[in-house]
Amino acid sequence: MSVALAQAPRRARLALRLGVFPAMVVCLVLAMLYSISAGRFEVPWIRVVEILWARVWDLSGSADTMDERIVELVRLPRVLLAALSGAALAVGGAALQGVFRNPLVSPQVLGISQGGAFGGALAILLGFHGVVLLGMSFVFGLVALVLVGLLAHINGRTEVLTVILAGMIVGAFFAALVSVLQFRADPNSSLPAIVYWLMGSFSTATWARLGLAVPGMALGLALVWSLRYRLNLLALEEAEARSLGVNPDRERWFIFIAATMMTGTSVAVAGVIGWIGLVVPHAARLIVGEDHRRLIPASALLGAAYLVLIDTLARTLTAAEIPLGVLTALIGAPVFAVLLRQHFKRAWHA
Repeated sequence: MSVALAQAPRRARLALRLGVFPAMVVCLVLAMLYSISAGRFEVPWIRVVEILWARVWDLSGSADTMDERIVELVRLPRVLLAALSGAALAVGGAALQGVFRNPLVSPQVLGISQGGAFGGALAILLGFHGVVLLGMSFVFGLVALVLVGLLAHINGRTEVLTVILAGMIVGAFFAALVSVLQFRADPNSSLPAIVYWLMGSFSTATWARLGLAVPGMALGLALVWSLRYRLNLLALEEAEARSLGVNPDRERWFIFIAATMMTGTSVAVAGVIGWIGLVVPHAARLIVGEDHRRLIPASALLGAAYLVLIDTLARTLTAAEIPLGVLTALIGAPVFAVLLRQHFKRAWHA
């Protein structure tokens, strides 16, 4: 009887956590429907559902009416790209926090965002757009990761502290290069384009751009998901993880590569969007706990819904679209402060 009573709270918590995921899925769907509906030309959500349902049954049909064009050609690819980017950034942040065993780590710690920002800014300065801009952002994100690896690999091993320090160095270096490009840019043409792009926006989202973003983000998400069990072991002390048969160096770099693919692709399609990889994993951790088997999908769902809503606010609050980086910082900083206080309160009372 005592064993059954002891297991009852544990079963209740498990049932609660299992019920959280359907609720998150519902919240994400509602957020996406609201985002597709909202805007200067408002489309009732019932009409949005009708249009999407009709498209499912007739993929070859064309968008004839104004509301169909707005839903299918303008807002739907933007919402899908925002959701995918939010999921990728949040999962990347959760994975890196697990690897470094540090709740203050985000994708920016490896200098990936700064490297991608330099690549995109260089493309704009040279007059390139579209696929070339995406490619250069992604390539320089990878270059940043390689530089971090070269700097952090000492005496045949890669320690967590050296990776963090190398990421700070590489990030500062690429941030300085971005400043040089801004200094050299034409103040009447390329400079405003670079500054606005660096602030983050999904205003240029199209089906073609979504198609370019899906491979890198999907592959990164799949790689992190496949390593969810390993992430639980990497969260242990390195000596303990090695005793359990894990090669921390190898597994760690798999996570770094996955984070690079997701963050680099996000920077390429939308510019630098901060705070997602820092705030969302904390919120997910408060809901589902530390186990990465639950934390990864929870971070993906929360990150997708969060960025969809932020993007909706960015394009509906004022006549001119607000850069995403501004909103994510204004909302993310105080929210992160509250979450961090709750985290340490729980740790102290434990």
